[in-house]
Amino acid sequence: MKLKNPLLVVSDIERSVEFYKEVLGLHKIMDFGANVTLTGGLCLQSLDSWTEFIDNKNTTFENNSFEIYFEEEDFDSFSEKIKKFDLKFVHPIKEHSWGQRVVRFYDPDMHIIEVGEDIKTVCKRFLAEGMTPKQVAERMDVPPEFVYSCIQ
Repeated sequence: MKLKNPLLVVSDIERSVEFYKEVLGLHKIMDFGANVTLTGGLCLQSLDSWTEFIDNKNTTFENNSFEIYFEEEDFDSFSEKIKKFDLKFVHPIKEHSWGQRVVRFYDPDMHIIEVGEDIKTVCKRFLAEGMTPKQVAERMDVPPEFVYSCIQ
């Protein structure tokens, strides 16, 4: 058994493909019409075809029961980029206790998208600010070995 791909059911597949392309930089790698696979392995399935597959017409969106997680090495550029979109935010950019900056917003069908600063980039940012590897490990609550692997 192995997980292949996350699949999001969407009400308008072309609108969703455009959203993921423009906001997150994903591109189509397979297009079967009612099912599209994007770079990174994210699959989009049209609501009509999906409800037919499962014989259930009671699909609801915006249940906030899961999120799709992305990491971005250049979080500063990403945070500037998303300002040009009319996004509905779960919360604005914030910094978690371990130092990682994140933002959560909704896609067109109200699926939660989280974009976090690449965790190795967080480590390198702290080192560049003058923290020792030991201080970084303590600040991020990670083993020192992780910090040293980021330096390599």
